[in-house]
Amino acid sequence: MRLRGVGRIAVALCAAAIGISGLVACGNGSGATDSGASVADPAGFPRTVDTVMGPVKIGKAPKRVVVLDTAELDSATLLGVKPVGAVIAHTRTQGGFPDYLAGKVDGITDVGPLLEPNLERIASLRPDLILSSKVRHEKVYAQLSGIAPTVFTETTGSTWKENLVVHAKALGLEQQAADAMKRYADQARALGAAIKSGHGGTLPTVSVVRFLAGPTRIYLSNSFSGTVLGDIGLPRPASQVSTDPKTIMRQVSPEQIDQADADFIFVATTDDPGKTQKGTYTTSPIWRDLPAVKGNRVIEVPDETWMSGIGVQAAGRMLDDVAKATGTPFTR
Repeated sequence: MRLRGVGRIAVALCAAAIGISGLVACGNGSGATDSGASVADPAGFPRTVDTVMGPVKIGKAPKRVVVLDTAELDSATLLGVKPVGAVIAHTRTQGGFPDYLAGKVDGITDVGPLLEPNLERIASLRPDLILSSKVRHEKVYAQLSGIAPTVFTETTGSTWKENLVVHAKALGLEQQAADAMKRYADQARALGAAIKSGHGGTLPTVSVVRFLAGPTRIYLSNSFSGTVLGDIGLPRPASQVSTDPKTIMRQVSPEQIDQADADFIFVATTDDPGKTQKGTYTTSPIWRDLPAVKGNRVIEVPDETWMSGIGVQAAGRMLDDVAKATGTPFTR
C-alpha cells in the first residue's frame, strides 16, 4: 500500500474528526454531497455488527458509504445504496466501474485501485461507513476505521452469500438482502430445471477457464462462478470439485488445458487479452481437440461478472449467459 508514512493517516484522522469545515486544511476537498437519504429504517440504529475484526458500532443509518471491492459495490447497489466512493478493480486496465452496473454507479468517486485505495480521497468524502474485507485491506484497517466505522468480512469469492448478510446488516437492509437472495435462488433453480428439460432430462457438465495476465486458471466448484453454476444444478467434471475454501482455482499449462473438458466451456478473459496467453492455449492441438471446441460449445463471458462481480447482480447476469449458451428460454 502506498501510505507515504504517517501523512495519509493524519489526513484521514483529521478529516474524520473535524468534518467538512476542515477539509481544505486537511486535504484536497472534494465538494462531495450525500448519496441520498438512507433507504434503511433509522430506528434500526445505532447498531453493532460483529465482524472478523471485532464488533463495529454504526451510529446511524449510513448515507455516505465507501466500498473497497467489487463485491461490496454489487451488494450496496443491489440494496439501493449508491456509494459516494468505490475502488476500481485491478483487472480493469481501461479504468471505470463495472459495465454491468451501468446506471447505478454514475457520479461515484474513484478512490483508487483496489489494491491501493487512496486514504486521503476516502477521508475527503466524509463516509459514515466503509465496507471491505480482511483479505484485501487488513493492513490499512486501523487507518480506515479512524475515518469511519469499517466493516470487514473475512474474504471474498466463494463466501459471497454470507458476505451479503454482513453488508446488509451494516446498512440496515437485512430483509431487502434476504428477498434478493431468495429471488436469485428461485431463478437459478428454475433455470436448472429448464435446462434439464431441454437436454433430455440430463444436465450438461460445465467448466470455467480464465485467461489473465499470468497463469491461466480453471475455476473450481467452490469459486464464485462455481457456486452460481452449482445453484443452477450444473455438474462439474470430477477433477473440478473442491471442498477446500482455500482452493477455488487450478493453474494449468497449455499441455494441461484438456482438464477443462466438459459439455460447455465458459471462457472469461481480462480486459487486455494481449497480456494473457489465450492465443497460445486456444491454438494448441489439445484445445482444438476438445469436444466442446469442436461442437462450438465454448462461450465467451464477461470477466467482470463471472470473476469480479461476486454478488447477486453479477450472479443474475451469469444466469442469463448460461441460459443463452444452452439455448434455454429464460427470463429473470
